[in-house]
Amino acid sequence: MKLTFLGGVRTVTGSCYLLQGKDFRILVECGMYQGHDSEAVNRRPFSFDPAEIDCLFLTHSHLDHIGLVPRLVKEGFRGRIFATSATADIVELILRDSAHIQESDTEWYNRKALRTGHALKEPLYQSRDVDMVMPLIQRKHYNRIEQLRQGVRYRFVNAGHILGSSTLELWYDEDGREKKISFSGDIGKKENPIVSDPVFVEETDYLTIESTYGNRNHKDMEASIEELVDVIKTTFRKGGNVIIPSFALGRTQDLLFILNKLVKQDRLFRINVYIDSPLGERITKVYAAHPEYFDEEGREFFTLESRDALRLHFTKKPEESMALNRIKKEAIIISSSGMCEGGRVRHHLKHNLWRRESSIVFVGYQAEGTLGRQIVDGAKVVEVLGEDVVVRAGIHTLGGFSAHADQRELLEWIGQFRNRPEIFIVHGEEQSSLAFQDAIQKRFSYPTHVPTLGEVFDI
Repeated sequence: MKLTFLGGVRTVTGSCYLLQGKDFRILVECGMYQGHDSEAVNRRPFSFDPAEIDCLFLTHSHLDHIGLVPRLVKEGFRGRIFATSATADIVELILRDSAHIQESDTEWYNRKALRTGHALKEPLYQSRDVDMVMPLIQRKHYNRIEQLRQGVRYRFVNAGHILGSSTLELWYDEDGREKKISFSGDIGKKENPIVSDPVFVEETDYLTIESTYGNRNHKDMEASIEELVDVIKTTFRKGGNVIIPSFALGRTQDLLFILNKLVKQDRLFRINVYIDSPLGERITKVYAAHPEYFDEEGREFFTLESRDALRLHFTKKPEESMALNRIKKEAIIISSSGMCEGGRVRHHLKHNLWRRESSIVFVGYQAEGTLGRQIVDGAKVVEVLGEDVVVRAGIHTLGGFSAHADQRELLEWIGQFRNRPEIFIVHGEEQSSLAFQDAIQKRFSYPTHVPTLGEVFDI
């Protein structure tokens, strides 16, 4: 078996891994790259023929793991796609939203190109390509070992990252001996709001493991919640707004859960929270439809309609979103995208970044090359929607809200193995992956690799 790393190596986004046996090809993830020069990267030709891929496994439904699936199908893939039921529901919402963005951005670009005489371009993919994806998806349950083909079995177990997220275990016959490779997916930290804690894999021959936070540990969750309370109270006293760039999937639902709990505990007064993301509202409804994935508190929040502590507002139409920019104080606006690379949050940044009385709160990872990373790194002026905007607002990064395990938790996850696996470190910026490699070698002395793009290993 050959394992080829086609994305998500020495970078956080664009996960994609190819397994090649003697007469079959398996793809694990087919993610969109987000960051510097993303347009060009996502349009690069695949290094394989999509028509020759037999099946695709998706560990969860974030865009950096699924975002190029419609392009894969557009270019000839017709195999089966395996995912958990909740992942499948969310995949459809995420991909349709992504296709709409591709179509809208291309239409805008082509109108401008016609005026300037530049060449027109086609969208990366369209809604009709998403239509072709959905019939290929097969919904699977956690903890069931299933036969993929002769000599190949697989199982999904709970990764504890977002709703339906998985670690993939795959057994295969190699020269008369059964071997096993595991793909961690994105591993959640313990005590994430709503979803259950990640499940440990006890034995594997090979492991690909994420390293988003492979070089550092999170602040304690309660400390981050206390900081959020302080930011909200201080900002409102100054007469400003709190803007929270947040992924529509996962982080938005976690924030609603936490804010609702804070109001019920009388740690915050009854506050106005605006979810400026139609996708976020649709995904929240998917969460409510899958209580089987929740911990006890999560089930109560979504099934007993206990969200009445918040003054919660969902904006649907563009004009409702624009109306939020006329609110000058005492609003919490949660809007995508989480890295500020697109979506409605850019408009709220444009109207609040320059205001000393407002605060911008980052609750998720900001990849290199993104607008969010520029702001977090202390840029004094940033370009937002084609205009230079001075950064005067308070900038806060609350690491405890991350849905990813930190270095300590990743090492604990690895420490459950009863054997000595060979480990491939992925899904992390280069310095994070290399630091995590050092930590693994010091703690366990396991053979480890930090692959480069296109690198191939025999397993």
